[in-house]
Amino acid sequence: MLRDEPDLEVVGEAGSLEEASLAAALAEVALVDWDQARDLGSRFLPGARQAGFRGRVLVIAGGEISESDAVALVAQGAAGILLRHHRAAGLCAAIRAVRAGETWLEQRFVQALMKAAVSPHRTGLRTTLSGRETQTLQAVVEGLANKEIAGRLAVSESAVKAILQQLFHKTGVRSRSQLVRVALEQYRDAVVTQAFLPVGK
Repeated sequence: MLRDEPDLEVVGEAGSLEEASLAAALAEVALVDWDQARDLGSRFLPGARQAGFRGRVLVIAGGEISESDAVALVAQGAAGILLRHHRAAGLCAAIRAVRAGETWLEQRFVQALMKAAVSPHRTGLRTTLSGRETQTLQAVVEGLANKEIAGRLAVSESAVKAILQQLFHKTGVRSRSQLVRVALEQYRDAVVTQAFLPVGK
């Protein structure tokens, strides 16, 4: 199916960690099948990075992948996690987004990352944000529009726009998509030492 896409090229397939490292060296995006090779998937990310792979990794998984597994994968460097129930168009969209430098995550995994990142002892982006800015950032990561954010926070849309401008200034970005990426990178930094703890505990 991927070979039928004019802008996508399959440069290799692998069934072992060694083969995967060789194939990934040729690729911009590596697809890891979590269900077929869970052990391979969990070892591929750190192994590929150590081997010099600088591409992006998209994990394809069934519904049985746990939130803690998802948090661990992102902490290890996965750029996206796509559930298998999506159609071919969804897979291609995820590949293109990840290749373009974006992060592709199912909503429940975003929530898990945010829970794992909350720590009164951590440093980084969250310590520089006010409570209202943190709430707004969370809503942006969840994909809410300005009107929906305003309703959640009980403020006007103009107030939401002002808060977003403050977030853009503090993070040095110019768009919502860039803001989400910065936020997830910060969460990734925060969950490295918490990745194997039960989410929400």
